[in-house]
Amino acid sequence: MVAPLSSDELNYMVFRYLHESGFSHAAFTFGYEAEVNKSTIDGNLVPPGALVKFVQKGIQYLELETNLSNDDTNMDEDFQFLQPFDLITKNVDELQKIIKDKKEKLQKDKPTQNDKANADHERDHEREPAREREKEKQQKEKEREPAREREKEKQHKEKEREPAREREKEKQQKGKELERNRERSEKNKEIEKRKEKEKPREDIMDSEPSGGKEAAEREENRKAGDLEPMDICTVSTSLPYEIPSCDVMVLEGHTSEVFACAWSPEGSLLATGSGDSTARIWTIGDGPCNSAIQSGPSNVVVLKHLKSRANEEIMDVTTIDWNSEGTLLATGSYDGKARIWNRAGELVSTLNKHKGPIFCLKWNKKGDYLLSGSFDKTVVVWDVNDGEWKQQYEFHSGPTLDVDWRNNTYFATSSTDKMIHVCKVGEHRPIKTFSGHQNEVNTIKWTPTGSLLASCSDDHTAKIWSMKQDSCLHDFKGHRKAIYTIEWSPTGAGSSNPNKQLLLASASFDSTVKLWDVELGRLLQNLDGHRQPVYSIAFSPNAEYLASGSLDKCLNIWSVKEAKIVRTYKGGGGIFEVCWNKDGNKVAVSYADNAVCVFDIRL
Repeated sequence: MVAPLSSDELNYMVFRYLHESGFSHAAFTFGYEAEVNKSTIDGNLVPPGALVKFVQKGIQYLELETNLSNDDTNMDEDFQFLQPFDLITKNVDELQKIIKDKKEKLQKDKPTQNDKANADHERDHEREPAREREKEKQQKEKEREPAREREKEKQHKEKEREPAREREKEKQQKGKELERNRERSEKNKEIEKRKEKEKPREDIMDSEPSGGKEAAEREENRKAGDLEPMDICTVSTSLPYEIPSCDVMVLEGHTSEVFACAWSPEGSLLATGSGDSTARIWTIGDGPCNSAIQSGPSNVVVLKHLKSRANEEIMDVTTIDWNSEGTLLATGSYDGKARIWNRAGELVSTLNKHKGPIFCLKWNKKGDYLLSGSFDKTVVVWDVNDGEWKQQYEFHSGPTLDVDWRNNTYFATSSTDKMIHVCKVGEHRPIKTFSGHQNEVNTIKWTPTGSLLASCSDDHTAKIWSMKQDSCLHDFKGHRKAIYTIEWSPTGAGSSNPNKQLLLASASFDSTVKLWDVELGRLLQNLDGHRQPVYSIAFSPNAEYLASGSLDKCLNIWSVKEAKIVRTYKGGGGIFEVCWNKDGNKVAVSYADNAVCVFDIRL
């Protein structure tokens, strides 16, 4: 007998279904409340689509059970009378009754066997004269058969001669074609000789070397164009350049999916956060991945968030952020605690105020305040020097999904409650509230000057807000599914590329990335190169390239100007985050298969 399905197993399958379908927030919330982390189920043994397959198998079992319990075996395909929801919502007795009722109705609509026999007898009687006439007709046909056979033989002989005629026609046609080609070639030669004689010699002597070369090339191209047998296409149709394995450094050590990665501002350190209850700080050399500098095991420091394996509390590291000097790393965890570490991996302080998982945290530029947002619907400002919380904000009615500093004292927050609040340290009420999104607001980002705030939502839109007005400045529509993240280009006022156009990039579950012209409020480019939801995007420091990572396991490097893929690489798992180093020659990627990769990007 098959063991009954436990609630833990069912919860895990529901959790996986939500996650695989792209409902990341719903999956996170369900997993947290159902305590999926405490399950002993090995996720590697559960195939994709397990819940749907299980339901389908259940329906098939109910069909089989009903069939075996049905005494009426006079009719096959009983289940044409049933709908899938009948099988789910009704027991076996009710299903059998449905089949029986529909069978009886069908039988009533059919004539009885006696009626059918009488009808067949009457029809046979009526058809008797016709049958006699048919026999006479068949007899005459037999008499004509020898003449038909002779005709068939004649036609068969004609068919046998047909290929020879066709070959002869083809031969004649080829002969005509060859003759025409010879005449055309002779004519072309004659024309060229005449042109060469008529061309003044001094034109060649007086022309510049480069001009003469270009003219010669044009003449050669023209001559090639006169010859007809085939056209040669000189346009390159090569596929985007795939990053070779020698330009990839794989950082191994995490034992669960890697949710986050971030380069330190000075560039040589890479921090990663994982579901294995650790963050890690990797030392990455300046040389290429395949150089002697990078040979041997990477220098890595492990930041353990779990004191012992006996502790069953979830410690997934969900978010990480370096301070502006690159001396301190903040980590946010599923246990509701924020932690601050130094470059050597030593724990500086543990910040404990939240009552639920931390989803986001950010340092202000000055580095004296740390901001954290949690599932508990609150936002906390931490005084890093004291290691204590300074202020807790309880303005949202749903979990806080993102936070971002406008400057050293002003910041914005977003939530599943569709609202965006702008707050100031020391103030007890929001100084500005933006409402307009129709669903969860996933990500918010200020421009470097703090003049504009961008937001994206599950309502398929990205919006631009200004502190000077209540309604949005621009409402970018075009995505077909939820927008998971956005990114400002490092251009315009306050950036390292002040003379370049300011752009906003948006990444969506519809598998596309879009570039928006912020000044004109319109779509500039649609980057369609992924086949599954895009979770992360990042501009290169010079703003010329955009990296994108997707659940389709592909890292794509796009030329912003040409809107095409210039580098690509397919890894072993879905991608959660991508980030460039300060020099713009390396991209780090965190994967769902526990791996972290660093790519040399030479463009």
